[in-house]
Amino acid sequence: MPVPYEENPGALAAALERRRGELAAAWSQTDAVVLIGAGQPVPRPGRGDITYPFGAHTEYLWLTDRNRAGGVMAFDPADGFTDFVAPVTAEEVLWSGAPADTPSEGQDVAGLPGWLEARSGRPLALLGCPPAGLAGDPERARRLRYALDAIRRRKDAVELDRLRAAAAVTAAGYAEIVPQLQAGRTEREIQIELELAFLRHGGTAMAYDSIVGSGPNSAVLHGSPGPRPFAAGEFVLFDAGAEVRNYVSDVSRTYPVGGALDAEHAEWHAIVLGAQQAAIAMCTVGTEWLDVHRAAGVELARGLIEFGLLRGDPEELVASGAIRLFFPHGIGHLVGLGVRDVVGALPGRAGGNDSVPRIDLPLEPGHVVTVEPGLYIVPALLAQPELRERHRDAVDWARAEAMSDFGGVRIEDNIHVTPAGPENLTAAIPSRPGGGP
Repeated sequence: MPVPYEENPGALAAALERRRGELAAAWSQTDAVVLIGAGQPVPRPGRGDITYPFGAHTEYLWLTDRNRAGGVMAFDPADGFTDFVAPVTAEEVLWSGAPADTPSEGQDVAGLPGWLEARSGRPLALLGCPPAGLAGDPERARRLRYALDAIRRRKDAVELDRLRAAAAVTAAGYAEIVPQLQAGRTEREIQIELELAFLRHGGTAMAYDSIVGSGPNSAVLHGSPGPRPFAAGEFVLFDAGAEVRNYVSDVSRTYPVGGALDAEHAEWHAIVLGAQQAAIAMCTVGTEWLDVHRAAGVELARGLIEFGLLRGDPEELVASGAIRLFFPHGIGHLVGLGVRDVVGALPGRAGGNDSVPRIDLPLEPGHVVTVEPGLYIVPALLAQPELRERHRDAVDWARAEAMSDFGGVRIEDNIHVTPAGPENLTAAIPSRPGGGP
């Protein structure tokens, strides 16, 4: 049965008014005219008039809740926001039917040039997908976007309801798929069944391209599901979630084929789960995200020392980068209107790549983050001469080579940061093989 989700239109209207008001207050000191564009469909090369599925730029979508091409939200600090929309054409209705996001308010986007002409000579900043033919001030846009991002990171009640709905749909999908993890099934077969379950339970789309990797493929961070059949007892790593009303659930789980792990696989899984639980507990107001990342690395290093794969002090193994041989990505990112939602860093900080977590800032109430430690045996990474020399004394290289087909484990949940502590939005999806949180 579908997971029910109904939204209060009044609550949504109030949320949009509040978002625009808060952003107008943050931008009140600018002298610039600001345009936030939805964007246009992108043609698929060589496919005639076929386009990729359209998704409005998230900055526009957050202000309008309208996933429709061609619109522009215009801002003048003296007048506030003006909503310009692309009207529905007879040709559009003929070929596609009345769109779900038919504009019910707003001015025809054909009036945007006149609106701009009345403000000629003013500085112009372009956010979202800039309308064609316009050039703005990149530095002003950067400053205005920084203020917008700070507001967008704090999810409001409507956004949290949608994130919880996406989590419920995702949980229902995983519950259907786990019993199907039997020897002989393939990654692609299970991907199809999982995505069908998401849609059947009320998902409006996949949150992103689903990852299903078995055996050694479970160590490919963003691997595409293929024809490989499962073998009994090996890892199957999932990274897949459902979308509801443009908000997503971003979940990873690693389960065994047939429901049971041998001692070595079970210990590896337990190390990751322990690190994840420690990192989730740190997701409190004011905690620096880099501290969460570092703490997870220390826990993983400690576990691999006990496992017999690493040697030395856990803190030093993190500081030297040795842990990145087996944990080569960040602890997580913000999630909301898509995965990696509103990434970034405070001024003067780095952030934004896989060696440094994608966000570099303290956690605030309303932030929703993924917490996703992982451990992987990646032969191509372990074979690099420079890394082998740099960490020659920190790794039991003979054991690492013997584990070349072992694969990997990632466990990922979506955590809402609240003054009362972390709320795990995806806790209903069992983390342990055979069930259990």
